[in-house]
Amino acid sequence: MLADTVSALRSAGCVFAEEEAVLLIRHAAGGADLAQCVQRRASGIPLEYILGWAEFAGAQIAIRPGVFVPRRRTELLVRLACGLIPAGPGALGDEGGVSSRDVVVDLCCGSGAVGAALLGRFPRIELHATDIDPRAAACARQNLEPVGGFVYEGDLFDALPLRLQGRVRVLVVNAPYVPTDAIRTMPPEARIHEPRISLDGGADGLDMHRRIAAGAQPWLAPAAHVLIETSVQQAAGTAGLLAAAGLNVHTVHADDLDGTVVVGSRSARH
Repeated sequence: MLADTVSALRSAGCVFAEEEAVLLIRHAAGGADLAQCVQRRASGIPLEYILGWAEFAGAQIAIRPGVFVPRRRTELLVRLACGLIPAGPGALGDEGGVSSRDVVVDLCCGSGAVGAALLGRFPRIELHATDIDPRAAACARQNLEPVGGFVYEGDLFDALPLRLQGRVRVLVVNAPYVPTDAIRTMPPEARIHEPRISLDGGADGLDMHRRIAAGAQPWLAPAAHVLIETSVQQAAGTAGLLAAAGLNVHTVHADDLDGTVVVGSRSARH
């Protein structure tokens, strides 16, 4: 069974045929179901849509068809945010809990993967997540609400409750940043099956970053941090937008994740 499944997936061009075969065999209810799963995968449907979950930051995140699949590079957002959430008794493994005053917001949250990873490590932060896509918001609720997160459907900051203004300690963002003309070069799993709204960042890929940089300040607490995933090519542009918004900026690239994040920090004097 394994050899035949691997062969079928490899023939369809699946780069990680062996790993995917094992997952599909575990997932399938029987031989007929496995054959259908293999056929769907061979047709280009993302593996995560077939399984109903994606692995991210050491956990399984529920995924629905039509929702952006979290990438491993986005784990850099989690890694950096963990270093910026105040080190208090709510960190995983400590006694007590982080104060509810430590508000973390996940904009353009998709499935809620980043927020779920942060709640897993800091279970008593106040985590709020937004996405404009109804399918993504529904998926994020499935992942976040059972562990205490709040999810809102709407456009960026407009979706957040006004009571959060001036209270956000860490703002994490994985907004779409693929330039419109570059979408046609993406793998078919993304280009065909994932929603364009989760990929298309406008002509230069920075449309959403402009809006976020322009709108963030009223929501940030003193000494807050804004973390935006971007690409190596666009990092300077993203950094320039945050700097123009009055934030102190630095860029982090992780070779092991092939991820790039621009971090903007607000002065404690605000």
